[in-house]
Amino acid sequence: MNSLRNYDSYSIAQDTRLMLKRAEQESVETVWDRHERQSPHCGFCEMGLSCRICVMGPCRIDPFGEGPQQGVCGADADIIVARNLGRMIAAGAAAHSDHGRDLVEVLEKVAEGKAPGYSIQDANKLRLVAAEYGIEALEREPLAIAKDLAFAMQEDYGTRKKCLQLVDRAPSQRRALWENLGITPRGIDRETSEMMHRTHMGVDNDWVSLLLHGLRNALSDGWGGSMIATDVSDILYGTPMPAFSQVNMGVLKEDMVNILVHGHNPVVSETILQACASPELIALAKEKGAAGINLAGLCCTGNELLMRHGVPMAGNHLCTELALTTGAVEMMIVDYQCIMPAISKVAACFHTKMISTSDKAKFPGMVHREFHPENALELAHGLVREAVENFARRIPERVYIPVEPIPMMAGFSIEAIVKALGGSVTPLIDAIKSGAIRGAVGIVGCNNPKIKQDHGHVTLAKRLIENDILVVDTGCAAVASAKAGLKVPEAAVMAGAGLRSVCQSLGIPPVLHFGSCVDNVRILNLAAALANTLGVDISDLPIAGAAPEWYSEKAVSIGAYFVASGVFTVLGPMPPITGSLNVVKLLTEGLNGVVGAAFAVEPDPEKAAILIKEHIDAKRKALGLGV
Repeated sequence: MNSLRNYDSYSIAQDTRLMLKRAEQESVETVWDRHERQSPHCGFCEMGLSCRICVMGPCRIDPFGEGPQQGVCGADADIIVARNLGRMIAAGAAAHSDHGRDLVEVLEKVAEGKAPGYSIQDANKLRLVAAEYGIEALEREPLAIAKDLAFAMQEDYGTRKKCLQLVDRAPSQRRALWENLGITPRGIDRETSEMMHRTHMGVDNDWVSLLLHGLRNALSDGWGGSMIATDVSDILYGTPMPAFSQVNMGVLKEDMVNILVHGHNPVVSETILQACASPELIALAKEKGAAGINLAGLCCTGNELLMRHGVPMAGNHLCTELALTTGAVEMMIVDYQCIMPAISKVAACFHTKMISTSDKAKFPGMVHREFHPENALELAHGLVREAVENFARRIPERVYIPVEPIPMMAGFSIEAIVKALGGSVTPLIDAIKSGAIRGAVGIVGCNNPKIKQDHGHVTLAKRLIENDILVVDTGCAAVASAKAGLKVPEAAVMAGAGLRSVCQSLGIPPVLHFGSCVDNVRILNLAAALANTLGVDISDLPIAGAAPEWYSEKAVSIGAYFVASGVFTVLGPMPPITGSLNVVKLLTEGLNGVVGAAFAVEPDPEKAAILIKEHIDAKRKALGLGV
């Protein structure tokens, strides 16, 4: 069958293009098909000018000035756009922070001896984080410390304190700025709850006030919920250290039982990994005719296993349906976030079993097996057994794995970087001062079918490293650059002479894998460590953030806490704010005078690279460094 579609315009990744042809041959509907049917999108919604907060409406504002300029309640374009953006931030902050809460609850169960599939893997980090919370850690057993730490972190969610504990990691100048603005984050749940209250009809109708609270809400995610999620994951599952692995759909094995884990939280996937190593289940797989059990990841659950255990990665967000279309997957096990409800329809075209596991995330067409710390290990063994037994239902003639996997290197936690540098960040600062490394950029965020898959991430990363700018990345962006071959030490030859020299001396890639999307806080921690060492604010550093292909509300929260922390951030897709020129002007210009950083929107990654380089040069010049 000859395709009439040009899949080269859909993605730069070879496996995606080949699998899209396969999906068309198999009459499998994908996210790109649904996106085309939804086009053109509602212009009012794209500009943020539609409001359905109450049922006096829904309302919309005419951007051309000929129709209504106020909703039924009297809200104008500025108020409606600010309210809608505020609710996006609240939803994103809630998602990351609830993820963190789930991990704290596992930590509590471990301390109580009620979580047989889990243990404390990094007792040193447990002690360090506990000390930040003022918990006595010397000469105490790890489980006793863990119980106190879990309690203290739970207090951060509903605290009556005036400030979250981990805010202390930020430079003193930044904390003073937040205090003066009245945006120091307090209880994690409080800031999200207050945003929902403020945006209720008849409460906060000052668009500036709404946006400032949006920054506060996002900070409660970045310096609260997400930071807790990353720290507790390291404590429970181990702080990542560099390891080699492989990426793309070629990591699926034709002769093995293939199990995919998808979502964001490692609570389920860590026990699945243990079960896949069971000699009994491996023997069963061989009895069924397979060579063994092959576990691979997708999206940020995949990033979590990749960072800590080197588990291979099958793809990023837009690859999830295509991985099933290989016909080689016996089971997909999901937790939550970024899991398209349509995915079970793809699985139904093959023999793949779909399993949902979270009490807060159920999906049509999936069998629900609810994981809790008490039953996780037993349930994991049962599911892997089911996957092995499902191997017999695979139809070999329908299996299509079109590519060979690409090698990659992952596991660059802050601790790993500091260790590679000899125990402090001073060598990195020296490299920045000398100009060998001109600056650093965090490329984060998702895939979006509106954009050619991976093009934004990879093009931007290439242009930055060519200019001696170190790139650290997370989430779907990290998978994109790995598929493009940028995450092996040999990729240093693509960097400028200064960065190339640093990477080759350390044996590291020029694009460092920093983990999943909650792990964006590793970037905050690194920036804070550099700023504290230099005695400056984060906004003084030659650094930037970018989200070239973002789509989710979580990305809005991430972008907002980056900017509120003093990091200039370039977005690819335009947020739904163009209905208010006042809001656009404040977010892209005015925030510079408020928090020392602002957003820019540039869909072209070539132009985005120029913007970022100009910003880094300006910061270097202000610090008295060569440009």
